[in-house]
Amino acid sequence: MPATFSGRCLKRLLLLLLLLLCTSLSGGNPADTAMTTQDSSQTQVNSVTKMQAGHESSGPDVVVQELKPASKENSHNVSEHEIVLIGASLEKNISLPSPAKVELTCKLDENSNLKNPQVTWKRGSETISHTSKTQNSWTIQVTVSDSSQLGSYTCILKADKEITATFHLQVPKLEGKEKPIITYQGDRAVMVCKTEYDPKGWTWYMTNGTELAPIDKILHTDKFQIKRPSANVNRLEIFKLTKEDRGVYWCEATFELGNSRMRFELKVLSIAAPLKPFIAIVAEVAILVTTIVLYEVYSKKKGKGGKKEFDQIEQLKSEDATGTQK
Repeated sequence: MPATFSGRCLKRLLLLLLLLLCTSLSGGNPADTAMTTQDSSQTQVNSVTKMQAGHESSGPDVVVQELKPASKENSHNVSEHEIVLIGASLEKNISLPSPAKVELTCKLDENSNLKNPQVTWKRGSETISHTSKTQNSWTIQVTVSDSSQLGSYTCILKADKEITATFHLQVPKLEGKEKPIITYQGDRAVMVCKTEYDPKGWTWYMTNGTELAPIDKILHTDKFQIKRPSANVNRLEIFKLTKEDRGVYWCEATFELGNSRMRFELKVLSIAAPLKPFIAIVAEVAILVTTIVLYEVYSKKKGKGGKKEFDQIEQLKSEDATGTQK
């Protein structure tokens, strides 16, 4: 009997080892499968985004697209950016943290109804010549060495109607909480600034009347703390809040081509502030209850007085009837 039991256990162990061996050979790494699915999903999202960008004629006249860091770079370190037009005007924001050569191309989609357009490139009211031209695309190259070269560059296509492709060359924008920060006296407030690029430096300001004053000129050093978790993230913490701390704060990042700012509004409430709605409701209920009680008391008094008058009238009638009978 023990031999039979051992034999069965041995067979089961062999079958389990064979099963594990087959799984490892054919199943692959689950993490790789998950990554492939994620990449596939991302490709589908990108394809949908591209299709939507090209078919905006049924929506607003101008569509603005945020462009991440340079879409392409050729062997000459020129970042290339392109807008494909079908029937509606399009815009793109291009962030430049440092000097760069940028190639901007507006291209007319082959399915567009706009035929043989006249094409003009402009920066503001200034006309710019094409660097290169093909049958359905027109390109300019801009060398951005300082902030004076930043701005909007527009490709204008004129035929039976006019459509435009506009590239906005700008210093990187900052990300942060746009809604007011609401907290209470004695608490701590935290403001966080982020950017996709690494700025040369960070500065925090507070609005003082009509001017911006550095935070260390307004608050004592033991009142606040500035942290930099990473090169592209900056964090301001203000401790033991009072009503004097409320106001507008600014986070500023310094790049080679200029500065970028983010606005924060801080509201400091008293501890009793959350109780105000509750107190108002209690007061309304108290007034309502008092009104009802007074009305009940008045109704009872009026009822008693009316009954007394009725009894007196009945007594007088009775006396009159008695006198008549005599």
